[in-house]
Amino acid sequence: MRALNDNRITRKLALTGAVAAAGLLLAACGGSGDSDGMEHGGKTSATASADGSSSASAGASAGAFNDADVMFAQMMIPHHEQALQMAKLADGRAEDAEIKQIVAAVEKAQDREIQKMKSWLKAWGKPESTAGGHGGHAMAGMLSDADMTDLAAAKGKEFDRKFAELMIAHHEGAVEMAKTEQKDGKDPEAKKVADDVVRTQAAEIAQLKKILDRL
Repeated sequence: MRALNDNRITRKLALTGAVAAAGLLLAACGGSGDSDGMEHGGKTSATASADGSSSASAGASAGAFNDADVMFAQMMIPHHEQALQMAKLADGRAEDAEIKQIVAAVEKAQDREIQKMKSWLKAWGKPESTAGGHGGHAMAGMLSDADMTDLAAAKGKEFDRKFAELMIAHHEGAVEMAKTEQKDGKDPEAKKVADDVVRTQAAEIAQLKKILDRL
């Protein structure tokens, strides 16, 4: 009798184990299928998201600018170019170490910004200047031909003083234009450059004023 009971218990345990094993197998298969489904779905979703983001980004680049951004780039390019011309005149004429330091900073920052702004206008399908131009002398801080001639004729401390005076006015004009872009512009990259112009050139204005005080 006891042997019979033992056999029943053994069969019952074997049956329970088989059912449990089958359940685990089904769960494993189901889990694998769900996992694959999630993985494929994730990949598809990620690809779609990546494609969507790329398209959205491209669309934003093409559509995120406004007239203020275009005007900022078109006016700031020649403005920066004149600053580079002024900096070039310092070679062989400047004497003060701080003036030379500012010259190097202007050349490094403004040449890079010019290339950025040209690339924006190209991406936006806009010319680097309007048909009639913006009238160089109408732009705040732009030097006249006479100013450039006088600067080129100066040397040593005279050049340093004249350079500081003219670059202060030139930088003030750039800061004015950059603040307009900060207020009215739309393109994030253009506004970032405007922020950089305000920050760096305001600091250089302060430095140039201190230089003038001691020259």
